[in-house]
Amino acid sequence: MSQFSRITGFVRGAVAVAAALGVISSITSAPAAAAGGEPIHIDRQSWSFAGVRGKFDKDQLQRGFQVYQEVCAACHGLKRVYFRNLSEPGGPGFNAEAVKALAASWPNQIFDGPNEEGSIANRKGAIIKRPARLSDPILGPYDNDNQARAAQNGALPPDLSIITKARGVEYHGGVIGHIGYMMRDIVNGYQEGGADYMHALLTGYTKPPADFKLSDGMSYNKAFPGHQIAMTEPLSDGRVKYQNESVPRTVAQYSRDVTAFLAWAADPRLEERKSMGWIVMLYLLVTCVLLYAAKRKLWSSVH
Repeated sequence: MSQFSRITGFVRGAVAVAAALGVISSITSAPAAAAGGEPIHIDRQSWSFAGVRGKFDKDQLQRGFQVYQEVCAACHGLKRVYFRNLSEPGGPGFNAEAVKALAASWPNQIFDGPNEEGSIANRKGAIIKRPARLSDPILGPYDNDNQARAAQNGALPPDLSIITKARGVEYHGGVIGHIGYMMRDIVNGYQEGGADYMHALLTGYTKPPADFKLSDGMSYNKAFPGHQIAMTEPLSDGRVKYQNESVPRTVAQYSRDVTAFLAWAADPRLEERKSMGWIVMLYLLVTCVLLYAAKRKLWSSVH
């Protein structure tokens, strides 16, 4: 290969690398969404379940479910969470009999058709339903998406079962900074982006700036992309009365509690998974030591 060809190949390679870095930089530095305007900064919160050794706070999960039941359940369901999960270890830890009674009294009953005649309605024309059991999911107030849209002026309230996994935070700096943040998150075991976003969303309702044009039926939220959200502010100070009077009854506290509960709903085996992770790491460490000792033994006679 001639020197000219080598130089040409080097130049082409450099151009390709520069182009790739330019694309990555433009992506990581772009706004959260085209309609969202400027990038939105989400503050990281301190969670009991954060990090490689984090665990859920049982009392907080119970308060969070209370907030969900009294506020969020008016529009949102938890169809991937079953009533029995509320009494299982690693979660809110409610009494099983109390959860059974809660399921039986849950407003949205379970579709129980068709009957022996193949009909989904009884003789009076009503859809066949029954009270929920421990083995049933926690349903929202609507039977289907069309009914939900009709009740919410066209907006569809999302199911909250895995909302903290479906949402997250973004880094809006350059490539080098992005790599640094990524490595830090790997070391710290950061997986709470969805929880941080939900907390910012629930506490992000405020009055719009004077020069901001808010569409009809929308609310201003500084954490939501585009800052216009169809959901009205769900929380207000004093709305939910906790049994423990020492816990503040503020929007910030309600937000933290219900977000922790939704984080558990999206990952109910978090504590079990982290415990197993430590066992696996210990197993791998012992295996490495044994393999190294075996290697030294086998090759000890070879000079």
